[in-house]
Amino acid sequence: MTLRQREAVTVPVEAATIQKTTISDIQLFTGTLMPKAHFVVAPKVGGRMEKLSVNIGDVVKRDQLIAVLEDDEYAQQVEQARAELSVAKANLEEQQSALKAAQREFERIKTLHGKKIASDSELDAGQSKHEVQAAKVKVAMAQVEQKEAALQTAKVRLSYTKIRASWHDGDESRVVGERFVDEGAMLTSNAPIVSICDISTLTAVIFVIERDYPKVQIGQPATVTIDAYPDRLVRGKIVRVAPVLQNTSRQARVEVEIPNPDRLIKPGMFARVHIEFARHDEATVVPVASLVRRNDQRGIFLLDQDKTKVQFVPLTLGLISKDKAEVLHPSLSGLVVTLGHHLLEDGSTVSLQNRQQVSEDQSFAEPLQPGEK
Repeated sequence: MTLRQREAVTVPVEAATIQKTTISDIQLFTGTLMPKAHFVVAPKVGGRMEKLSVNIGDVVKRDQLIAVLEDDEYAQQVEQARAELSVAKANLEEQQSALKAAQREFERIKTLHGKKIASDSELDAGQSKHEVQAAKVKVAMAQVEQKEAALQTAKVRLSYTKIRASWHDGDESRVVGERFVDEGAMLTSNAPIVSICDISTLTAVIFVIERDYPKVQIGQPATVTIDAYPDRLVRGKIVRVAPVLQNTSRQARVEVEIPNPDRLIKPGMFARVHIEFARHDEATVVPVASLVRRNDQRGIFLLDQDKTKVQFVPLTLGLISKDKAEVLHPSLSGLVVTLGHHLLEDGSTVSLQNRQQVSEDQSFAEPLQPGEK
């Protein structure tokens, strides 16, 4: 069929009005909600669990006592260390008393030696005895310090039988996420007892592909929806962006922080994160359905003023959303074909099927005149 023959064929089409409106580049990412902070409470010493005062879902305060281990053995170690310290102190007193006696004897011999009554050998012996006794006092003092340190160690180990939930930053209260043991269980050191979570603020962990990675910025706002509460929108912001992409998936980890003051949203829930990368107001837009490709050029079929013929117009596109595409160049107004353009060529004759609907659309958005911006 020649071009003239194709122009003679009237193609039924539908059209839409070119509009001036706001268009946004909003991407949807899926991820998992994580607590802002999470740690496991474990004993520093082993023993039998005598008391566990919290369970799953309980609220705990900072430095709250949550568990107690059987402490008889550790209390006995404290008493033994205290007794050994007393022995060391008594030995120190004995050595200090002996040092005083050696000091007096040495002074007496020095006096006699000055009067030529005591010999040089007696003076040397007295001095040597005094120095030996002074050394014994130093040893006794070191032993006292050693026993004091042993007593403090025993007291610290005894204090480890009282297990507290401690943290530095964040709110004064958190919740118990998991419980791993029951009362009566024999525990080794570092065996997990419970996990503590801060869920007053949650982190939505998502992964972005290489194409979107340059668009992601720390501080960027995001909107999060949860499948469990589909009607609830939560405003958050990007707080962390991984500096590297994973080798296997070519994706980067991005963390979005969202407030959760009522603690209604829980860690582990599925999250849908909407991030607006760009927003253009008063943009010239056409329906995505109107876009076609002819001779390796992307464009639209524009209806003439009589709405009987079409012209193919190549476009330079900007933002593209789900149903709209921004036109950067050229300046456009009027109607574009949205249905039936697969049968069209430049200059084709058409029959507009939705003329009434287009007229109603134009009553709300007056079309631009050619050349207007």
